[in-house]
Amino acid sequence: MGPGRCHFQQDVLARVGAAGGPGVEAGRLPWGAACPQAGEAQRLARRTPETGAATVGRRDGYRKGVQTSDAGAISATYERIRPHVRRTPVVEPSGTDFGLAAFPLAVKLEALQHAGSFKTRGAFANLLLRVVPSAGVVAASGGNHGAAVAYAAHRLGVPARIFVPTVSSPSKIARVCSYGAELVVVGDRYADASEVWLAESGALPVHAYEQIETLLGQGSVGLELSDQVPSLETLLVAVGGGGLIGGVAAWYAGGIRVVGVEPEGAPTRVGALMFPIAQRFVERVLLVDDDAIRAAQHALWDVLRVVAEPGAAAPLAALLSGRYVPAHNERVGVLISGANTVAVDFSRG
Repeated sequence: MGPGRCHFQQDVLARVGAAGGPGVEAGRLPWGAACPQAGEAQRLARRTPETGAATVGRRDGYRKGVQTSDAGAISATYERIRPHVRRTPVVEPSGTDFGLAAFPLAVKLEALQHAGSFKTRGAFANLLLRVVPSAGVVAASGGNHGAAVAYAAHRLGVPARIFVPTVSSPSKIARVCSYGAELVVVGDRYADASEVWLAESGALPVHAYEQIETLLGQGSVGLELSDQVPSLETLLVAVGGGGLIGGVAAWYAGGIRVVGVEPEGAPTRVGALMFPIAQRFVERVLLVDDDAIRAAQHALWDVLRVVAEPGAAAPLAALLSGRYVPAHNERVGVLISGANTVAVDFSRG
């Protein structure tokens, strides 16, 4: 697949920056040449997006039938996205493998999903369940969401424009570019810049969690897991913006104990769509510190040879740190949601 274009959207910066938002110096990417075209970053005027892209959503009323995030809607969504996503595996070690008491453990490796995280499910759900205009799709994310939308758009032949902040990880920016999306590097108000483009272009916005289709796509992780490990009693899930835990909790709907985990230093505010689901179906949220997360990352590699990004290792950190202590023979699931990290360096042999 060909690389996407990488540039500064100076005209958007001018309109957004007029309100006081910080911009970036034209012609220079502060993180170096992470993107194939980074050394030739351009100041581009707004261009008309390519036309002629196929409309991949449906106009036949299907979307009206999936406006709730219940198990039936998640199942219907899974049927649509299944040809495009991986059914990620589950490994079943014992707690003793991690130096804990003996209890059955199920580790769902969603880190092996296309584009390196669960967010690819929600991205495909948006593109397949909604009507996509010829202007394509737009997302504001310097992380896994941007990469997922870029990947889904590439696979479906849809134009994608991804707005990212200047502080974004070089590796994640390079991944977005590798999927052929048009990357726009702006300042801290990159989300506002994406809104300007949205209003001018008519592109379809794809939100990381505050969108019903996103929740439905992420809920398919729970659908798969319930089939793979039907005897599961408890599932530990990273919180983030709430799209993953909201979708998974909606799938189980109280059938098992769903426990959220998030870093102490980076508590999150979940979206309005997820909040009522959390109130009903998420038992509690646990906090883990950075040391516990790093220890969990090391443990995943040492025991399972699995690489996980910090947020994705948080659920295991809750177990290893004693923040969650299973009952005797309690069957516990841990969802490892992403692997987009620069921690692995194969150049060292």
